Amino acid sequence: MQNSRAAFDPLSYENLGLSIVDALERQPIEQLKSVPKFKGAGIYALYYTGNFDLYAPVAEANRKQPGSWALYIGKADAENSRKGLAVSPEEVGYKLYNRIKNHRRSIEQVANLDIADFTVRLLVLTPTWVPLAEQIAIRTHSPLWNTHIDGLGNHDPGSGRSGSQRSKWDTIHPGRPWADKLHNNSIPPEDLAKSAYSSIEERLKKLNNNG
Repeated sequence: MQNSRAAFDPLSYENLGLSIVDALERQPIEQLKSVPKFKGAGIYALYYTGNFDLYAPVAEANRKQPGSWALYIGKADAENSRKGLAVSPEEVGYKLYNRIKNHRRSIEQVANLDIADFTVRLLVLTPTWVPLAEQIAIRTHSPLWNTHIDGLGNHDPGSGRSGSQRSKWDTIHPGRPWADKLHNNSIPPEDLAKSAYSSIEERLKKLNNNG
């Protein structure tokens, strides 16, 4: 009895997503602090090379091979992307650039990170494909700031939600003025760091095994 083989479908959503992630990883690495203004929606990846102890293995990997270990992956949609409309970067406006600029401001506000230690890859996309690309990229790389220390992309909840608790990201990286006004996270900083480092160790084991 012959064994059947699964047919490769290059146009499946999974494979289309992986092809977009591959395109992102082929983009040039830029300094986060000096990304020039541009138009369009798309996805991006942040990389760290600094001296914050928790991220030491991540930083070392990115110093040896720039852009090899993403700390965060995100997206910037266009308003009409949910309608499936193909729109040009000119029509979208500065969505992706503004998203990056907001992250830069957040990192600059905290005391234990230096914006000079961050680089970024950017990929402008037809808006229809942005959500799929982000989903596949996060699933592929499991970036720490997406999975264990989430909250970088949070905004001021406003006075009406002053009872909200501080995000994991703001707990590990205090300094954003609006976040300092929120309640402490229910998980102590040392426990957050321990969970995050366990994830880093697991990634290191996989890399060593594959190597």
